[in-house]
Amino acid sequence: MSANNLQRRFDRAFGALRQAVETNHIPGGVLGLVTRDGQRLTRATGLAQRVPSERAMREDTWFDLASLTKVIFTTPRILALAATGAIDLDAPLTTALPDLRQYDADCWERQVTFRQCLGHQTPFPAVAPIYTYGRDPDLLRAFVLQREWHRSASVYSDINFILLGFALERQAGQTIRDMDAGPGFAFSADPEQSAATEDCTWRHRVLSGEVHDDNCSALQGAGHAGLFGTAAAVLDFAQGLLDGTGASHEAITLMRTPLSDKRTHGWEHAYEGWSGGNRCSAGTIGHTGFTGTGLWIDFDAGHAWTLLTNRIHPTRHFDSGIVDLRRHVGDLIIGAQQ
Repeated sequence: MSANNLQRRFDRAFGALRQAVETNHIPGGVLGLVTRDGQRLTRATGLAQRVPSERAMREDTWFDLASLTKVIFTTPRILALAATGAIDLDAPLTTALPDLRQYDADCWERQVTFRQCLGHQTPFPAVAPIYTYGRDPDLLRAFVLQREWHRSASVYSDINFILLGFALERQAGQTIRDMDAGPGFAFSADPEQSAATEDCTWRHRVLSGEVHDDNCSALQGAGHAGLFGTAAAVLDFAQGLLDGTGASHEAITLMRTPLSDKRTHGWEHAYEGWSGGNRCSAGTIGHTGFTGTGLWIDFDAGHAWTLLTNRIHPTRHFDSGIVDLRRHVGDLIIGAQQ
């Protein structure tokens, strides 16, 4: 792709983000685009914080990446452990978490495998208010492990990655918050350098630089959320997958290998109506985060883009239009093939 064509597509996509800000659908955001050979464009618009005081969004603003934690932090580490033989993706989680539902040897939870968790092919519910059971992180870990979970149809579930996070902790002998978050990432950030999220109803403050996800906060680190980073860090990660320097060939192949009609190992793959739009190639994977973040990597076209917003600031209870915005930005990034 020529530099001029890349710039035109980026400008059109950024125009959609700017319009969402100007119409007060979201306070602000950063759009970034990177190619396999290192061409890169980044631009910011709007506010990083609206209340109680205003701060401008910048290209180097830190974001609570929310569920991008699943694909930037947890998935690569689980796949790396599998590559070394430390875990078997098709073995049950009990090989790393032998105390999972330890009082019922025949329960279904003890049969769930690492691969099923990565592909969200388990009977766990989408989410549960773990944080309402207390603030002791060790006790909450025990609660998650021993709870008799309600069995339901397979859905995208935070519980899958909370358990994968527990497995990482057992393997490393340390909590996730004590681990290296990866180049350019962290598990908290300077509040004055961060995009604010919600005016939290139970923490009684506007959150900025501390994790928004309720369960991750109570667990003091988890595998499903909690990672912070800038657009530059997210693009660095994406370029590493595009050029093969950021993970092993085996791991990247698994990230791209479908496990269902929508999901791969950790990621979503392109399907009609998904968050990356309808113009990307079949060789595209992506993921979104509740706070208003997203990353999409088109291996066939050789480029990736990230849309980072603070769409839940100061409240999640508002139609920000983020679903349509993500799809529109993706379509404009791809543009007409010319």
